[in-house]
Amino acid sequence: MIFNMVSEATEEQINHIVSRIKECGYEAHLIRGKERTVIGVVGNSGRHRSELEALSSAPGVEEIVKISHPFKLAARSVRPEGTVLDLGKGVTIGGKDIAVAAGPCAVESPAQIADIAAKVAKAGARLLRGGAFKPRTSPYSFQGLGEEGLKLLRDAADKNGLLVVSEVMDPSQIEIMLPYVDVMQVGARNMQNYHLLRGLGEIDKPVLLKRGMSATIEELLLSAEYIMAGGNYKVILCERGIRTFDTYLRNTLDIAAIPVIKTLSHLPVVADPSHGTGRRDKVAPMARAAVAAGADGLIIEVHPDPERALSDGVQSLYPDQFAQLMQEVRAIAPAVGRRVP
Repeated sequence: MIFNMVSEATEEQINHIVSRIKECGYEAHLIRGKERTVIGVVGNSGRHRSELEALSSAPGVEEIVKISHPFKLAARSVRPEGTVLDLGKGVTIGGKDIAVAAGPCAVESPAQIADIAAKVAKAGARLLRGGAFKPRTSPYSFQGLGEEGLKLLRDAADKNGLLVVSEVMDPSQIEIMLPYVDVMQVGARNMQNYHLLRGLGEIDKPVLLKRGMSATIEELLLSAEYIMAGGNYKVILCERGIRTFDTYLRNTLDIAAIPVIKTLSHLPVVADPSHGTGRRDKVAPMARAAVAAGADGLIIEVHPDPERALSDGVQSLYPDQFAQLMQEVRAIAPAVGRRVP
């Protein structure tokens, strides 16, 4: 359940409700919005539930809302107006602006990342994406440059006014990545790595959570719940394609998941048409469709020379293709009440 506090609720009233929730054997999660404060109640003890419900008449409480979904903190009822996250450098996600992250699948060299950072920034991207630690299907494939790759990412991003989004694969990497990365990405393979999710729940940094390749929408939201239950409410969900019976594309990008998630959850949603299709010629059409369906952002793989890319070259756009896509997205966004800064 959640406690919706009145807009003029005092700190004393809020703290009283938090204390009573804890006394009843539950966890209290304080979520402050622009207009009001919401207190989420989490726990399975079942003890003193009647005492909790009796708090509906306590000073400062507007109403108590019972949540039927297994995900509590990620539910739309917690914040009906939706969550808008400030990522830094004037970049927000979840509001009117559509945030675009672009860059190579992996950081390969100083020249490569410097070149692509300048080009995607010029085209309008606000975040630089790139892998320093790469989860690969084959153990013999390129695994990334590690911390050196993070340093290159940070330097290239700073020189072009961009934020950095990069994938974290293991809890041991969190501390290493914190100085370099603005948004921590959890890849599809790690969506249900609960040890990692708990670790990310303890930091004060946005997390981009990708949907697992065979995961349901509810499983995605429950993975977000792990992060939020730890105290980090800065979660961005990502639809990146799921495995189906069809083999023409690498994955099936579930465009319908975007409006479905928007109905179920208040968290921002982005689309990854690069992994969602696995084919360069299908990235732009699916990116356009995702924006029309209500996506709050896009994450696109772009490489200066895809034919020589060490990973995912077949789905990476050339810089000029990315620039063209940005023009198309700018044309589509106003039709759905959005804009691309």
